[in-house]
Amino acid sequence: MATTDPDAPALTVVVDDLHVDYKAYASGKTARNQRALMTRQRGVRVVHALKGVSFVAHEGESIGVIGHNGSGKSTLMRSIAGLTTATSGAVYAASRPALLGVNAALISDLSGEKNVMLGGLALGHRPKEIRERYDDIVEFSGLEEFIDLPMKTYSSGMQARLRFSIAQSRDHQVLLIDEALAVGDKAFRAKSEARIRELREQAGTVFLVSHSMRSIMDTCTRVIWIDHGNLKMDGDPREVVDAYQASK
Repeated sequence: MATTDPDAPALTVVVDDLHVDYKAYASGKTARNQRALMTRQRGVRVVHALKGVSFVAHEGESIGVIGHNGSGKSTLMRSIAGLTTATSGAVYAASRPALLGVNAALISDLSGEKNVMLGGLALGHRPKEIRERYDDIVEFSGLEEFIDLPMKTYSSGMQARLRFSIAQSRDHQVLLIDEALAVGDKAFRAKSEARIRELREQAGTVFLVSHSMRSIMDTCTRVIWIDHGNLKMDGDPREVVDAYQASK
């Protein structure tokens, strides 16, 4: 009889034969690089965003997710976060995953300060906890002199910095980061990557979607390559990144 190793890292996410299809009205033209993802049904285009993806994630892993634009990376993250419903298959998580993406909603008419407060509440902080962590969040973002200005006056990079700073203020068992590091400057990227490693070492699991192979190599202990909705490769970061770059 098989036994369970008590010292093995705990499972945090199980993705089991995950399929996700989208339906949209066809425009009459099909892009060549997306032809393999699509079929037509009487004027309706069915996009097969994910095609039977399966893997497991453990505590302490930092998992890079790579692939070309439209390969299904963001769909995978949204499925793990519970924001996109599976067509078939399932996703199981030990706790509710937190998705941090560059397109995550911020209230543009409110100040950075008020967005910190609201973002902290959305993460599950109590008001007292947010007040206690407020200075650290703002300092991490490097936006002290702009924090009282409306978010609509921020550049995309400034918004991403504040968003990441809010998200990192709480220890997540599963944290999903979708391109959040791509728009920060070099110093902020280095600080963010160091924080990701801290979160991983605190027995969490971090998923990082990025087109920056340098960020992937510097941050991740494992890499998953998604190609046209399929899990193409899963393993050592150097091996997977080399294979991905050789395929271009």
